Amino acid sequence: MRLAPQPSAQPLRLTVLLLLTAGVITSPVLSSGCPDRCVCDDQLVVQCAGQHLTTFPVNLPLATRQLIISNNRIVELPPLALNYLSDLVYLDCSNNSLTEISESTFGNLRKLAYLDLSFNTLIRIEDRTFGPLASLVMLRMTDNPGLSEIHQDAFAENANLQVLDVSRNNLTVVNITSLIALPALRSVGLSGNPWSCECDNEDLCLWVHLEGFKFQDEGQTVCGSPADMQGRRLGEVGIQLRTLCHQTLGSWDYLFFVVIGFVIFAAGTVSAWLMGVIMVLYERYIKKKDEQLDDDEEESSEMGRTSRSRSDHGNGNLKTSHTV
Repeated sequence: MRLAPQPSAQPLRLTVLLLLTAGVITSPVLSSGCPDRCVCDDQLVVQCAGQHLTTFPVNLPLATRQLIISNNRIVELPPLALNYLSDLVYLDCSNNSLTEISESTFGNLRKLAYLDLSFNTLIRIEDRTFGPLASLVMLRMTDNPGLSEIHQDAFAENANLQVLDVSRNNLTVVNITSLIALPALRSVGLSGNPWSCECDNEDLCLWVHLEGFKFQDEGQTVCGSPADMQGRRLGEVGIQLRTLCHQTLGSWDYLFFVVIGFVIFAAGTVSAWLMGVIMVLYERYIKKKDEQLDDDEEESSEMGRTSRSRSDHGNGNLKTSHTV
């Protein structure tokens, strides 16, 4: 009796090896090749500019140091693909169609030093958007026509940031609390925005006035509102706003005083009424007390007279008995 031949394990091992190899090769992240329509060189630079891309390029080399995807139509930066590029130090995303970025977008790019998000369609920058970028030195975010809001803590953790350019956006107000705390910041671009030169933006105007040397195109950083200040430099109105905003009273201030006056008047009226009631009750109490004392005195006097009368009557009887 002949035994059936046992199936060899060699073909199975080859199949698994081929599948694993295919998986690695086709992975959009774990690749050492070069994306389609891009040029990669031995300096770890990937150049994909002006290739009419609508999505983020795949098959990027893991060791990429510079990635240039400018002048395309990319609408999203996928965090998963981007964060595998942990050695990235230079990222140019300018002139695309990006509408939103978040903290997770740059979650693992701790070596990134240069980031360009200019000429996109960003609307707002949320809290901690750039928080993971501990090595960020230069950030360009110009020419986003819809960008009207930057969270006050958006740059709070970028201690190495030296150059920040947010020119030619739609910003009217910026909270500078985290910006003035950045120790390395030496150049700020603010021109081309419709800045508000009212009390809600007083700190920014005063900062430009005091440290004008930090601001690129300081002469073109002008007020967009109110109408009587349009075209005036932010640095020029800084001291003026400081004076105006801390001396004049607004409508809310007057309303506050009216309300406080009414409250004080009402409190005074109620207090006077209570004091009047208390005084009336006190006078009634005193009067009643006096009447009670008078009654007691009269009663005591009456009792005294009665006692003396009885005593005199007793003495008279005694004298009569002695006479007899």
